[in-house]
Amino acid sequence: MMNGIFSSVILITSMMLYTSGAAAQVTIGKSPAAQPYPYINPGGFSGSPVRESPDPLINYRWTNPKASDGLEVFLLPVRLVSADHLASFKNLESATAKPTNIQVLGTGSIRMDFGVEAGAWIEFDSPDCLGGIEMSISEYNEPGVEKTAVPIKHGNTWRLELNPELYDGVRFAWIHVRDWSAPWHITGIRAVVQVKPTNYNGSFTCSNPVLTQAWYVSAYSVKASLCKDYFGAILMERGDRMSWTGDAHTSQAAALAAFGNFDFIRQNIDNTSEQSNGIRSYSLYWVLSLLDYYWYTGDSVTLNKYIKNACKKLDDANKVFGTNPGLRFYGWDERLCAGFEIWFRECPEAQMAYKMLSVRAWKDFSVAMGFLGRKDLKEKYEKLAADKMTELRQDPDWYKAYGLHAAADAINTGLLNQNESNELYQKWFTDRVARLSISPFNQYFIIQAMARVNQRDDALSSVNDMWGGMAAYGGTTTFETYRPSWNQVVGKNDPVPNTQSGITSLCHPWGAGVVKWLNEEIAGIIPTSPGFKTYDILPHPGRTLIRINGSTPTPFGTISASFDVKSGKGLISAPSGTIGRIGIPKAEKQIVKIMINGKLCWDGRFHPVAGIDGAAEDQEFVYLTGLKPGTWSISIKYKGKTPGYIESPEVYAGKYIRIDAETSGSWGGTYGRDGYILCNYQGDGKDLRSLPDYVTSVDYYRAFPNSGTPDATLWAKETKDQRAPASDLSNRFPRTAAGYTNSDQTMTATVGIRGTRPYRIALYFVDWENTGSRMAVEMFDAESLNLVAPVKVVKDYTGGCYLIFSYNKSVKFRIDKIRGGNISLSGFFFDSLSF
Repeated sequence: MMNGIFSSVILITSMMLYTSGAAAQVTIGKSPAAQPYPYINPGGFSGSPVRESPDPLINYRWTNPKASDGLEVFLLPVRLVSADHLASFKNLESATAKPTNIQVLGTGSIRMDFGVEAGAWIEFDSPDCLGGIEMSISEYNEPGVEKTAVPIKHGNTWRLELNPELYDGVRFAWIHVRDWSAPWHITGIRAVVQVKPTNYNGSFTCSNPVLTQAWYVSAYSVKASLCKDYFGAILMERGDRMSWTGDAHTSQAAALAAFGNFDFIRQNIDNTSEQSNGIRSYSLYWVLSLLDYYWYTGDSVTLNKYIKNACKKLDDANKVFGTNPGLRFYGWDERLCAGFEIWFRECPEAQMAYKMLSVRAWKDFSVAMGFLGRKDLKEKYEKLAADKMTELRQDPDWYKAYGLHAAADAINTGLLNQNESNELYQKWFTDRVARLSISPFNQYFIIQAMARVNQRDDALSSVNDMWGGMAAYGGTTTFETYRPSWNQVVGKNDPVPNTQSGITSLCHPWGAGVVKWLNEEIAGIIPTSPGFKTYDILPHPGRTLIRINGSTPTPFGTISASFDVKSGKGLISAPSGTIGRIGIPKAEKQIVKIMINGKLCWDGRFHPVAGIDGAAEDQEFVYLTGLKPGTWSISIKYKGKTPGYIESPEVYAGKYIRIDAETSGSWGGTYGRDGYILCNYQGDGKDLRSLPDYVTSVDYYRAFPNSGTPDATLWAKETKDQRAPASDLSNRFPRTAAGYTNSDQTMTATVGIRGTRPYRIALYFVDWENTGSRMAVEMFDAESLNLVAPVKVVKDYTGGCYLIFSYNKSVKFRIDKIRGGNISLSGFFFDSLSF
């Protein structure tokens, strides 16, 4: 059912939606049907609510949750309800209340929105339903692909059972009344949600609610995806029901900071220790996960257990260094071969990035080995990293060809000199469009790099664009892929463009790395020795934040810090067994004095305070060193004003001009004055071309189902249907309806341009067979593969439509399926900008 059909929506009056500041609420009670797991204890809601969190259990606390705990369930009520035929459902509004008593008076469909995505299954109760029904679920506001089936009856409860494990990624659900003969009743509707017992032991809030929301949405994405024995992802049944080793790196990083479920993280590290999923970078991400775990827990036993395993992975990376090994995958971004196209094509950017990831892994491992007392391994991998960098620097231009992702991995080695870092930063990270990857997974490493070169305000801008954009779309979890321009062409909770990953998942916890990043780089809570025996708190409010509050779980207890650079108030709490260094942020102002627990500690020089060893300062902070455990109230007197942050505008190198749904196939006189390409017009993959002198080539490609040219499709010959493109400028008949199509999610067309010159290009699409196809069109520079125009959506184009752009260099278009029939392309038309 399309979203527009459900025009009548009944709102819940007893609560606000999460997007307005309230998490979904749990139904206290039980389903009449037996469930595979026990219910949560209804008395466990002992924590504090958090306005920005979508988690229905944000304030729920289990007693001593452990990795060995099984799954539990709770019930989620309907938040919003609508129907395509209101007359068929009397008292529909009772779906959001108790008691529910909907009288079914005819055929039609009910749509339920549960307000938050969860790993769940859907049930409804009826004492007198005779059948003739189907049910659907989806992450989106229309039924998911292959997510509709006849429910299974359990007594008077009907349950949608799409797989043996029952759960799927559910935000929306439907009851479809297909056949009706007599009135019947619905007396209850619920989502039964599975949950791995997991408490929030970390937190982050700040004066920018978008960043706070990003933290809690990302943390919830990880928690919602936890399975009994592993870190998973509640995808729409894509065969991803396992822990992908690289994906788990960011999920586990988030869990370290948000939950401190160290035993479960250790278990997942063990589960993934012998699997790389055939992806080279994932072996190195496993090593980085092991190191993250060691730094947060101090668990030297586990690190020692896996030293040989880690060394084998690191040595393998050395063995293939610089040989362009088969990577299999490095990310979904176009600059990384859009995912699986790397199977069939060279991808220099991914190869360069993998080299830098290898250097980072060697260097980071060497540091950990130093703390572990393994001088041999410290020196081995420290030397290996340094030697490779020396080898690369034999070419003074060694990094000049690096793109965004390779640049981020290079900066993250910590081995670049200032000139190298600055040049890469200026080239890739100051452009607000170019610095975004298509995936929040890869964006994690990009914001890490931005913090390493002390450009956190720019990093926070990209967090707003990426994670804030997902929430603005209506997401309650992090997505597998995302572009901010989707929000301009896709309605709230509508299906979004797909990629080679398949149908885009809206709950993919690999996008949750921002949780750890915010705690470390903005709240500034960082271990300086394994297990937080020593730690730093170096908050970075930058030019955009006034207030920061963060807490991080450690083996000793929670370390928490709050600073307000406007009021000058701060509070630190540190558990026994720890020693800290606290950086009082200057925020580009002058610190006149600092009071600690009511006593003068600093006024340009250190005044002794019991429990603090000393103080020093640099351009960013006044440092209080040797801070003993306890609670420390801080009062700071500032002088001056923090400068304002000037955010870079979103600027595309190309230009989207308009969409034309009126001209249809009669393009002559409107388009193609310089030249044209009519795709497959002569059949058998032969275009009808009249190329302008500035067009040098046109190439079509798809990776799946068979790598090569997309399907050459001929819908009609000798037709007088005006939707078919005319064969030339005269617009004469008869015509041929043809094009290139693909049944898979994506295909590309690349147009080579001689030199640099401005031109206008129109793409023609026609849904000839009226399949209801919806497509997204992305436009890239053909050399850099940077996105050069906002994503545009083509829909309702049975009559044909044109997307018109302008650019000045070679260009690559990617056409992505959203929903409906095959994606297609029928023509290109070239004009000067003055036409």
